[in-house]
Amino acid sequence: MSSFGIIGVGGFIAPRHLKAIKDTGNTLLCALDPRDSVGILDTYFPDADFFTEFERFDRHINKLSRKNQALDYITICSPNYLHDSHIRFALKNGAHAICEKPLVLNPWNIDGLSQIQAETNTQVYNILQLRLHPSIQKLKDQVQKDLQNNPHKVYDITLTYLTSRGKWYYVSWKGDIAKSGGIATNIGVHFFDMLCFIFGAPKASAVHVCRPDCMGGYLELKHARIRWFLSINPHHLPQDTKDKKTYRSMIVDNHKVEFSDGFTDLHTKSYEEILAGRGFGLEDARTCIQIIHDLRNTQPIGLIGDYHPLCQRAL
Repeated sequence: MSSFGIIGVGGFIAPRHLKAIKDTGNTLLCALDPRDSVGILDTYFPDADFFTEFERFDRHINKLSRKNQALDYITICSPNYLHDSHIRFALKNGAHAICEKPLVLNPWNIDGLSQIQAETNTQVYNILQLRLHPSIQKLKDQVQKDLQNNPHKVYDITLTYLTSRGKWYYVSWKGDIAKSGGIATNIGVHFFDMLCFIFGAPKASAVHVCRPDCMGGYLELKHARIRWFLSINPHHLPQDTKDKKTYRSMIVDNHKVEFSDGFTDLHTKSYEEILAGRGFGLEDARTCIQIIHDLRNTQPIGLIGDYHPLCQRAL
C-alpha cells in the first residue's frame, strides 16, 4: 500500500483521483485546499488529515517524514498555474508527483522539473488518460497497421469538443488565461496529446478563432491534417445533445471514431499504470505543452484556409 497526499482536494477533478487512490488499494494521509467544502473526503478517506493553509500542510508532511512515514505520492489537482510549484514541492519532499492536465503551462517549466526530478530521484507523472481509452488505443493500432502499408499516409481529421459551462467559469481562475492557459489548455490539452500520440509530431498550425468561450484552428501532424474546435458555449452544442451538456466527435477520413463513453475509469487506469511503473512522465507531456503554448501565443487569422465549420458560428 502506497501513501498519498493531495493538493486541491476541493476541485472538480479531485473525486476521480480520490476514487483512483482507493480503487488501487492505497491510502490518503493528508489533503490540502484553501476552501473547506471537502465533504467528498467522507466518501473515500474520512481519516485523512485536512488543511486549508499550505504552511500547515507543509509542516505536516515534514512531520510525517521525521516519523519515517513520508508520503510516496502527492497528487496535484490545483489550478493550472500552480502545477509547476506544487510539483516542485512534492519532489523536494521526496514524493513522486501525479499531476492533472496540463502538466505545466510553458515548455521551459518541464526543463526545470526534469532537473529537480534527477536531483531528488523522484518521478513526475501526468494524467494523459485519453491514451488509455480503448477506442483511442484501437485507433492507434489501426493507424500503425495502415502506416506499415503506406508510410506516407496522411489522414484528414475533424475534431470537435463542446462542453457547456456556466457564468461561474469566467469568474473563476479558469476564465483567466494567465492562470488557466485559456480554452486550448484548459479543455483541449489532452486532445492534442491524444492526436500526437496517434498521428505523430506537429509540423504546422494556425488559429482561426480565439474567444474566451471557444477556439478553433488547424493542426498538421506528421500523418494528419486536423481541423479542430473547442467550446464551452452551450449555444454551440448540436440541438439533439443540449441536454447532455457535452459533445465529443472525431471524424477520421469520413469515419466517426466513437469515444464519448468510457471516461469514468480512466483515472483509475492511469493510477494502475503509474503504480506499475508505466506512467506518462515529463517527456511524454512535452509535445502537447509546446502546442498549447504556441496556440496561446498565435494571432488568429480568421476564416482563411482549412477551418472547422463551427468557426463560422463563433464569429
